[in-house]
Amino acid sequence: MGDLKIANLTKRFGDESGTAIVAVDDLSISIEDGEFLVLVGPSGCGKSTTLRCIAGLESVTEGTISLNGTDITHQRSRNRNIAMVFQNYALYPHMTSRKNIGFGLKMGTDLSAAEINEHIEKTAEMMGIENLLEKKPGELSGGQQQRVALGRAIVRDPELFLMDEPLSNLDAKLRTTMRTELQNLQADLDVTTIYVTHDQTEAMTMGDRIAVLNDGELQQIGTPLECYHLPANRFVAGFIGSPSMNFFEVSQNRDMGTLVHDEFGYSLNAATSESIADAADVLTLGIRPEDIRVAARGDENIFTVEVDVVEPLGDQSYVYFTVGGQTYTASIDGEEYIREDIEIDVVFPQNRIHLFDGQTGKAIKNRDPPEAAQAEAAEFQDSSSFAAGQNDD
Repeated sequence: MGDLKIANLTKRFGDESGTAIVAVDDLSISIEDGEFLVLVGPSGCGKSTTLRCIAGLESVTEGTISLNGTDITHQRSRNRNIAMVFQNYALYPHMTSRKNIGFGLKMGTDLSAAEINEHIEKTAEMMGIENLLEKKPGELSGGQQQRVALGRAIVRDPELFLMDEPLSNLDAKLRTTMRTELQNLQADLDVTTIYVTHDQTEAMTMGDRIAVLNDGELQQIGTPLECYHLPANRFVAGFIGSPSMNFFEVSQNRDMGTLVHDEFGYSLNAATSESIADAADVLTLGIRPEDIRVAARGDENIFTVEVDVVEPLGDQSYVYFTVGGQTYTASIDGEEYIREDIEIDVVFPQNRIHLFDGQTGKAIKNRDPPEAAQAEAAEFQDSSSFAAGQNDD
């Protein structure tokens, strides 16, 4: 079992005289046994602090943390049956890989030397590092050190894995390989895992669900495709996805049924107008680069832009253009021949646009959800009883 519940977790650093820094602010998340949850957000958003509070490496200012129904909020870290993998691997440089992997068993269990060695050999075989057991960290590559650090966590057979950006020190190709290995390993072990990263690609590809944090607050929690296609607010929309979503500040002309930008007007159909009837007059229109199309005959809401830069990538090209002094990005099919310094007609399909409150950033209207996002959410709900765990902000 590895059922974890975080309720109203707050962590402040500093004194109470008004200079305290709030690193985590009233965070509530429920994670069920066997789930792979990714905490993602920019630097300083509170994701690593949250992980350290769960591990017992940081004290909790307010709130509770429960593992399998037992309150572990103030329990010593050595008694939590939680294993953590750090960004810098934290291997003892004077010890061999064998001793590094077995250190936790030696210090925290009553197993005999022979039993510990048996566990080490089994774990090393699982990680494919049998030939590295007599080597010290200084003799290993980054990927090999990472496998040893994972082996040290796995050998303990914990109820919960915590991983704090374990792939960030690896080169791009090895990071991709290890990402797949970690997913397979977690699926084979079926151990509840919380993974911290600032890399949205890791978040999207690895997690059963992702929790997006900013300034210590939970912005949204959901399946990767839910967060991508149905963001709860402008921050999530802009953070998840690369290149990021394009944003245009517009005002709502209710009489004309249009959105008005300084450089263009956008006519709304009846359904969209009705969906935003109670929204504020000032809105933000968002559209992802891949949803911008080169206009075809019969399209509506066509406007002309001048191409500044084209980045051909083979299957697609990133086309950068300027509107009102701001640079925006379109991801166009690589077979479309588009050159720099020419004008092209583009269209924002109405079923692909997002609208956000101009003041709060809260999503007013999201694009029509694609079948993949709906299927992923349905599959997740059918196969689990996971609590939503989302703050009611």
